[in-house]
Amino acid sequence: MAGRFVTDGGLETDLIYHHGFDLPEFASFPLLDDERGRETLERYYEEYAAIAAAHGVGIQLDTPTWRANPDWGTAVGYDAAGLDRVNREAVALLRGVADRWSDRVGESRVSGQVGPRGDGYRPGAAVDPDEAADYHRPQLAAFAAAGADLASALTLTDVGEAVGVVRAARDVGLPVWVSFTVETDGRLPDGTSLGDALRLTDEQAAPDAFMVNCAHPDHVARGVDVDGPWDRVRGLRVNASSLSHEELDAMTELDAGDPVELTAAHGRLEELLGGVDVVGGCCGTDASHVAALWAGRA
Repeated sequence: MAGRFVTDGGLETDLIYHHGFDLPEFASFPLLDDERGRETLERYYEEYAAIAAAHGVGIQLDTPTWRANPDWGTAVGYDAAGLDRVNREAVALLRGVADRWSDRVGESRVSGQVGPRGDGYRPGAAVDPDEAADYHRPQLAAFAAAGADLASALTLTDVGEAVGVVRAARDVGLPVWVSFTVETDGRLPDGTSLGDALRLTDEQAAPDAFMVNCAHPDHVARGVDVDGPWDRVRGLRVNASSLSHEELDAMTELDAGDPVELTAAHGRLEELLGGVDVVGGCCGTDASHVAALWAGRA
């Protein structure tokens, strides 16, 4: 899976603040069951495919399924059968986008997106890896059955959950990338250093690669010490805002940050990591931010 790939930005914040959707529990996957929602999702992903085409690189299309797991699904009215269906349909929708852009981008791949069982901003007790594997396996199995190219687990806050996701992905035959989030000090919300989180996950169940998401580049950079396994971090999906998770969670207006400053900070972080291939955004970012990041990488 070598190559350079554009991926998308802050889907949920874009849908809420730029498209006027109400997303209970911050869940975007129910839009797959709505005609306007599906059309909006297709247009959203095509904006990023256009960025990939402009730069002559590939596109990684992450399904809108960050909340499509049992606990969050139940909260918005989906049972196990409904979740299985919608996770498969998400892959099919993005496969259609990939097919339409296949003659304009270097390579297209569809990634089944997994989110944390808990709240990505408010981690709970330490997670048992076997329990996490059992919990996430049905969603990963749906992605595999629908023909996803890989799985991506985003905004994880706990090594145990990361290990469980990797084990479950291996069970169903999917390559898998794991993405942790960090606080303003560059550490996971439970205080684990980013380097230790990478090492501990690799020791128990190594993913194909790591990412970091849902934090400003300057926050991530504070966690990049000299002896970490930074060559294992192959992707970044950063926040536009330099505010903390707690501050962002309390906001009622979008903080879109400054794309110029974001691009400069992203460039500094890439120099520290050394091998980033997948670049997109997270909360507060849209296609204009991701386009700026890729222009800065030219």
